[in-house]
Amino acid sequence: MATDVAVLQHETVGKRQGNGAACCKTGPGYATPLDAMSGPKEALIYVTAVYSGTGIQKPDYLATVDVDPSSPTYSKVIHRLPVPYIGDELHHTGWNSCSSCYGDPSAQRRFLVLPALISGRIYAIDTKTNPRAPSLHKVVEPEEIIQKTGLAYPHTSHCLASGDLLVSCLGDKDGSAAGSGFLLLDAEFNVKGRWEKPGHSPLFGYDYWYQPRHKTMISTSWGAPAAFTKGFNPQHVADGLYGRHLHVYSWPEGELKQTLDLGNTGLLPLEIRFLHDPSKDTGFVGCALTSNIVRFFKTEDGSWSHEVAISVKSLKVQNWILPEMPGLITDFLISLDDRFLYFVNWLHGDVRQYNIEDPKNPKLTGQIWVGGLIQKGSPVVAEAEDGTTSQFDVPEIQGKKLRAGPQMIQLSLDGKRLYITNSLFSTWDGQFYPDLLAKGSHIIQLDVNTENGGLAVNPNFFVDFGAEPDGPALAHEMRYPGGDCTSDIWV
Repeated sequence: MATDVAVLQHETVGKRQGNGAACCKTGPGYATPLDAMSGPKEALIYVTAVYSGTGIQKPDYLATVDVDPSSPTYSKVIHRLPVPYIGDELHHTGWNSCSSCYGDPSAQRRFLVLPALISGRIYAIDTKTNPRAPSLHKVVEPEEIIQKTGLAYPHTSHCLASGDLLVSCLGDKDGSAAGSGFLLLDAEFNVKGRWEKPGHSPLFGYDYWYQPRHKTMISTSWGAPAAFTKGFNPQHVADGLYGRHLHVYSWPEGELKQTLDLGNTGLLPLEIRFLHDPSKDTGFVGCALTSNIVRFFKTEDGSWSHEVAISVKSLKVQNWILPEMPGLITDFLISLDDRFLYFVNWLHGDVRQYNIEDPKNPKLTGQIWVGGLIQKGSPVVAEAEDGTTSQFDVPEIQGKKLRAGPQMIQLSLDGKRLYITNSLFSTWDGQFYPDLLAKGSHIIQLDVNTENGGLAVNPNFFVDFGAEPDGPALAHEMRYPGGDCTSDIWV
């Protein structure tokens, strides 16, 4: 395993990183997050759709969904691009270029990057030639990645202002979390090596976000692939096979400067987002198992600290595998104006909106149940302190009962429409929501009140992945062709 061939010249990673807003409009994206809010309304969404782990022996695919209300194919899958292999587990996606490349006249937001979490492949998908019918451009094979870097289980992909791409990897080929790190690809999707300096790899890997004006990148820690690929086992948490740390790196040098132990209030930190304003030195991370949103921030001495900003109380339940059920915060995002934070509780079934204009004191402004294990008709009931039981009202949409719980979310640029899928990871889907594998996933859309706060179901939008031509599929992450608030980073 020739990882020593991948010694990188780190100064090239940030060679074009300046304030893109100071340059004329030449590259992809928008000069500022507020400019992005005035961008065109979304007409298409690209969605990863998974057959891996469902029992259907078909390749995963990228679905193109029409989200233009004036279109005759509104709320329907209009194109499917299957990948060449079976068993990939397409998961999270990213762009080859985003607003971090705004000042670069040579950059184009052309390729959607699809890391395959289980197989270790990385697909580059051409979305520019025909946005309504993307095509496969290139496959980066896992053997090359392993041979040159030792990395496997790729997860989060972000573009860099240099033109390179950075992909977090959750372990080595044997599924050990100690083998995690960051893969660097060039603009042609050639493997350059590892991004982090030798000896500066995280113990666990998952998501990351960089904030160049503060010369910082922070990554999170899910768990050892050898553990989470087999389903969730609470004993694995006790055995130390899941993470609870944030890893603070110098940017772009790749030196691990600080490790923040979130303790028992921060188990399984997953998605991480800085505020979009690149001058801000604060952000949030969603800690799934303990169902806390943790705020991290820079201190006066230049180090980083953290505090719990929002807590979701576990519910006492009957007829479930445990006497208490965590909310399980599996995804969250921040609106482009940094006013609202949205997150989901995959097990409880609710979506929440918080005003974070004061990041130290988030205020709940909207909440709605759109699934979960405690909805009416389920055998699981919540039990109050006085012994009374209750369940949540979950609406039907177009006569369809909502399945599983809200999982991945994506917000429109203007902040007024929130799209939601309900598949987490095929193995965990089958464990917690077995009907999801049998009946398939769906996408719904909530209308967002950005004045006073509030969430409401759009009754005209329902994409049923249970009715796909090759059988029920699992829909996961969503991207707009023009970029969005979870893939674009401003420098």
